[in-house]
Amino acid sequence: MTATLSSESLSLGTDAEARRFGDIRDLLPNVHNPTPLVRVNRVGTLAGVETYLKLEWLNPFGSVKDRAAAYLLAGMAERGDLDGRDIVEASSGNTAIALAALAALAGKHLTVTIPDGVPEEKKVMLRMLGAEVWETPDDLCPVNHPKDGAIALARSLAASEGGSRFAMANQYENEDNVRAHYETTGPEIWRQTEGNVRYFVAGLGTTGTITGTGRYLKERDPSIRVIAVEPHKGHRLPGLKSFKEAKEPGILDWDIIDEVIHVADQPAYEITKRLHREEGLIVGPSTGAVVHAINQLGDTARGIAVGISPDSGSKYSSYFSDVLGDDGLPKI
Repeated sequence: MTATLSSESLSLGTDAEARRFGDIRDLLPNVHNPTPLVRVNRVGTLAGVETYLKLEWLNPFGSVKDRAAAYLLAGMAERGDLDGRDIVEASSGNTAIALAALAALAGKHLTVTIPDGVPEEKKVMLRMLGAEVWETPDDLCPVNHPKDGAIALARSLAASEGGSRFAMANQYENEDNVRAHYETTGPEIWRQTEGNVRYFVAGLGTTGTITGTGRYLKERDPSIRVIAVEPHKGHRLPGLKSFKEAKEPGILDWDIIDEVIHVADQPAYEITKRLHREEGLIVGPSTGAVVHAINQLGDTARGIAVGISPDSGSKYSSYFSDVLGDDGLPKI
């Protein structure tokens, strides 16, 4: 005889300890459900420094931007910005992917303005999630960075029709981006390192990660050094920004940054390859830039360094195929 189960008995409910969740949004990180912190054993070459990476690509939508996207949407909903309006945002991909997934769950449509040089993998994923993707040519904003052109287009769309159609998440100016990392990433790192972190290293992009996390950590221990990673002008390191060619985000707080380390494309890609082959860490190129920066901290550096690993290498296979020579070594 086959037992008949009621719909009520079929619902197991959420149990984080059992890793059982009723909704994908329940996987978003917090201090009790942090992203992993993993030691780099072979590629972290600086004597006296233990290098750890915070693997943000294990977030439910695949990047560190999951945190910001959740806070941006929550803030917009609380302010009533989403009442009767859909969402528009400029992004190099990761924030947009998280926003698209979360917007779909909330019954909202997302329009993304994105530089046309962004990897095709990200654009395909956005369309799979139902987002409308507007690619902006690199010469749309010729004086500055292509991302600035995408931002300008998103702002234009947000202002169209008297602002009645779109609400812009505005990650570059929205303090909810900073708050996401102040309330989650910072406390997670402090707890995971038992308060022993000495260096926090993150790339410059929207700057929400470095501003929010750095602010929290320095409030706990002002001697912690916050290191920013900035690429060179004309770089090919997705997700990072050189402020020699792009406008600084309004949320950036230089007061919490102790040092900026500039990283060229070639060493960043070389370290990325080594992280894949020697550590089994399938990371994107911005992680290579972060680890290279940690290795440049200097001979007097001592203690635990935590670097942000923003996303996985699976989003950059087209980039990697372009930079790998026949011998498997980066060509750039």
